[in-house]
Amino acid sequence: MEVVAKLIGVRVSPRKLQLVANQIRGCRLDIALSAVSNGNTKSARIVEKLLNSAIANAENNYAADIDELAVSYVVVNQGQVLKRLRQRAKGRADRILKRSSHIEIRLSDR
Repeated sequence: MEVVAKLIGVRVSPRKLQLVANQIRGCRLDIALSAVSNGNTKSARIVEKLLNSAIANAENNYAADIDELAVSYVVVNQGQVLKRLRQRAKGRADRILKRSSHIEIRLSDR
């Protein structure tokens, strides 16, 4: 059995989310939840909410035992990039890229 939770268009860069995703990949749920709840970054809070959503999906949709579940698959992909300009000296401009991400978490029984 495999439970999936996805989050599309998060306004955090994929590089920052990837750091948190690497911490929980392959871990049991109790270890993964403690890792993201102790993180004090915006990306850790986002991954924690998505992980709780996947746990709720497993309980309600599949009547799964939570103690048997582990994080089997975590992927962070690049989403839409908003392009903005910042004015610079002598009439020039610099480009600002506001990146977003797509996250997918899959839980499976060990």
